Amino acid sequence: MNKLPPLALHVAVLLCVAFASAYASASVAGGGEPQPERQRELVRLVRQDCGSCHGLSLAGGLGPALLPAAVAEKPVELLVGTIMDGRPGTAMPGWSRFVSAPEAEWVVRQLIAGFPQDGGGQ
Repeated sequence: MNKLPPLALHVAVLLCVAFASAYASASVAGGGEPQPERQRELVRLVRQDCGSCHGLSLAGGLGPALLPAAVAEKPVELLVGTIMDGRPGTAMPGWSRFVSAPEAEWVVRQLIAGFPQDGGGQ
C-alpha cells in the first residue's frame, strides 16, 4: 500500500478544511440569512438533535428550555458561543463542526422569535 508523503497529507487536510469552510460560508447569503434549504436543515438539526436534550418542543429536558421567554434576555453572542463551543463540564457539546457562526446566530434569532416547525416559511 502506498503512503502519502507527509506534505501531501497536510495539503489534502488543508484543502478539505478550506472546502468545508467555503461550504459553510456559501450557505449564508448576504452575511446573515442562510439559504432556504440550509434553513430547513438547521431547523431539522435543532428540532431533532438539540431537541433530544432540550425537549422536542424545546420546552426543556436534560437541557434548559429554548423557548423565547427563556432565551430572549440572554446576549445573542453568549448563545452563539454556547452553540459553537458547548459548555465545558456539562452535556452541552459544541456544534462548530456542523454550523458556522452566522448560522448559529440565525438559529439564536429564530429561537428568540419563536422557532419554526419546519423552516419552510423562513
